[in-house]
Amino acid sequence: MGDFWVFGYGSLMWRPGFAHVETQRARLHGYRRSLCIYSHVHRGTPQRPGLVLGLDRGGSCVGMAFRVPGDLQEEVVAYLRDREMVTGVYRETVLPITLQNDDRVAALCYVVDPLHAQYAGKLTPDKAAEVVAGAVGKSGPNEDYVINTVEHLQALRISDFWLESVARTVKKTG
Repeated sequence: MGDFWVFGYGSLMWRPGFAHVETQRARLHGYRRSLCIYSHVHRGTPQRPGLVLGLDRGGSCVGMAFRVPGDLQEEVVAYLRDREMVTGVYRETVLPITLQNDDRVAALCYVVDPLHAQYAGKLTPDKAAEVVAGAVGKSGPNEDYVINTVEHLQALRISDFWLESVARTVKKTG
């Protein structure tokens, strides 16, 4: 098996947690970064869910692509499944992405399953901020997750106007 690519759109971008030999900015067409998953553990509870990121249908998403040596495929995919597939809210799929050098490659992606019970659907920034505000899980306050995500994206010079709008609203109400 040759090298393969993994697409990160959230914390994988700044904390991949797996060995890789190259990182490039990349765009995935047909999916957008969205707070579309109810969190019942890490950023909320079943009684007071928070929201975490997923790749949802529509638009496009700028993220980071990681080239992984083929001989590490089994190890890296097992790690990613442990990290991303805990509740089954994501579907593991291979999709075409465009790298910063305009090459198109296939990449392993984790997209939200719209039929999963934790799928929140497409929310307005105000509705997302309302769900996020006050939600706390074992990994801390949901507001921190959203604000930290926006700060990391900005450090990578990646604009996400919808998520930035949610963060602004959360900061105002918090």
